[in-house]
Amino acid sequence: MRILIFVLLISLSTNGFTQFEKFFFDKTLRLDYFHTGNEKEEIYSIDELIEEPHWAGSRINLVDTFEYGKYYFKVYNLKNDSLLYSRGYSSLFGEWQTTDEAKTTRRSFSESIVFPYPKDSVRVVLYSRNREGIFEKKFEYIVNPFDYFIKRGRRLIYPSFVSLKNGDPSEKLDIVVLPEGYSQEEMGQFISDCNQFAQDFFIFAPYSDNKEKFNIYGVLAPSEESGTDIPNKDIWRSTILNSNFYTFGSERYLMTYDNKSVRDLAANAPYDQIYILVNTAKYGGGAIYNYYNVSVKNNGQFAKIITHEFGHGFAGLADEYYDSSTGYNEFYNLKIEPWEPNITTLVDFDSKWISMVDKKTPVPTPDKKKFRDKVGVFEGGGYVAKGVYRPVYDCLMKSFDSEAYCPVCSKAIQRMIDFYSE
Repeated sequence: MRILIFVLLISLSTNGFTQFEKFFFDKTLRLDYFHTGNEKEEIYSIDELIEEPHWAGSRINLVDTFEYGKYYFKVYNLKNDSLLYSRGYSSLFGEWQTTDEAKTTRRSFSESIVFPYPKDSVRVVLYSRNREGIFEKKFEYIVNPFDYFIKRGRRLIYPSFVSLKNGDPSEKLDIVVLPEGYSQEEMGQFISDCNQFAQDFFIFAPYSDNKEKFNIYGVLAPSEESGTDIPNKDIWRSTILNSNFYTFGSERYLMTYDNKSVRDLAANAPYDQIYILVNTAKYGGGAIYNYYNVSVKNNGQFAKIITHEFGHGFAGLADEYYDSSTGYNEFYNLKIEPWEPNITTLVDFDSKWISMVDKKTPVPTPDKKKFRDKVGVFEGGGYVAKGVYRPVYDCLMKSFDSEAYCPVCSKAIQRMIDFYSE
């Protein structure tokens, strides 16, 4: 029986690789588009197509089985309309739509999707999750991979280096670390910081239990000036990725609107996830699912910051805190179940972590000492004190008082690691 199962697994793996080689080249096609709208409207418009030299993703798990994210895209074979590739993701535009500014004005954001470079023409379809949690088709574009308008020339070409290497990118989870606000003279410091990242990242489980499944690269790309923008202090720095604190008016939210520079710089190495290290001691960071991750380097909480942010960007985990100010309005619809795996509105709790809750633990779970080391359903999370529930009393997705991810977050991360490293 064991031999039969082993042969079946080998057969499935071989078939997956055969499918990849049949439909894709071993490189990336990047589709840049503009996402425009306001609180209630959104419009997609094409920007450009760019060939990139590396494909780091799995050659077996080509179709997304999680369906996380505010957005989703599918790549279909134009000849027979078979699904070749899909991924879920979120973006700054989706967050911005919940801010006060979106009520009174329109803005445009640059966004990108990436997929293996197709050998034949494909149909790319983009979807947006509506307020009821349902994906709606928003945009469709036919891609001819031999179109001479696809850009082969690259911008922001810089050398890369390896901080951790465990195998072929298609069989590992690949992180590219980008420097922001490191001057030419500080490139040595960035190499050191990137190597430190590659150590501190594995302090906490489940990353510590899966180190052999990761590759980590850095890109040697200096900025003209050190640091980052702090708008309310009238501090402006000329940096390669144009990051700034006070994103959406929130002091510690450190992000960049310069999507094209982020993607151009990341293309210097194979990557599944982008992590931006910002050269500042001021506390801050941010991350968006399958978009990018950001954090400061020169801060004493570095290991916990990168762990928390990567939980967002990689595994789609939600913030579990509810007592800090944000620029969002009604970020979650309390009448539906949120897509994030670590929060619930109890509308469809059977789809979440109900199997991990002991039958003796009440649902919702009282904020009492005897339950603080239990998996339960604690009210407060997703930036609100009422109506959204989290799995445990405290977790690295809630506060830095915690020393670990909770079992629910750990399970979600492990599933994602396995998906990308198979």
